Amino acid sequence: MSQTLRYPEILEIAQRDGKVTVDGLAQYFGVTLQTIRRDLTDLADAGQLVRVHGGAVLPSSTANIHYEERQSLNSDAKRLMAQACAAQIPDNVSLFLNIGTSTEAVARELVRHRNLMVVTNNINIAHILSGHPDCSVVLTGGQLRRSDGGLVGNLATQTISQFKFDIAVIGCSALDHDGDLLDFDIQEVAVSQAILQHSRKTFLVADHSKLARSAPARIASLSEVDAVFTDRPFPNQLANACAAWGTAVHVLS
Repeated sequence: MSQTLRYPEILEIAQRDGKVTVDGLAQYFGVTLQTIRRDLTDLADAGQLVRVHGGAVLPSSTANIHYEERQSLNSDAKRLMAQACAAQIPDNVSLFLNIGTSTEAVARELVRHRNLMVVTNNINIAHILSGHPDCSVVLTGGQLRRSDGGLVGNLATQTISQFKFDIAVIGCSALDHDGDLLDFDIQEVAVSQAILQHSRKTFLVADHSKLARSAPARIASLSEVDAVFTDRPFPNQLANACAAWGTAVHVLS
């Protein structure tokens, strides 16, 4: 069976079961695991599925995929983006790192930096940096989101308002083709907007899958971001818009 014939049936199975697995589809179609991985990658690139560990799920514009699945999604690309982002962060600065698996990857690359002050609303980032003796870590407080260790709400926003960060490193749930950063949780959006307002410079870390997704709440525009670290070139229209805005786009692959 050709790819084009498999695609509709893969989507039909995903709609029926909520998720497809590489092993299950390979057995169902009688093809290799590598063939199914290519199929799922093609469907994800077309925005029809979202790749997760061991398979794929249907994209949603109202609900995020599970944290454990986001951790494994494009992990190699996240590591390269994180390394490039961390290389742009000097010693002796104050930072904010927000919720997300991409910002957690950046935190792992900061362990050799010296004299950092890191404020975060991400318990996972606090844990990652807790063993770094040359890094002061401040948690914002706020309502704990148990699904991913994020702290959101008014207390988090109020804590951020007490600072002026040298650099903020943020992620987003989705990136619209007009350059809008999007998220699913309106409380997290308010926190992200406060971060932008209280930072001298902002870096966005977002892999290509964010362009194939949608979310209902707007954070800001890429015009408000100084640099983006991603793993594939932006579509021409968005790349041209970033150039006009003065937003640097670093493509790592």
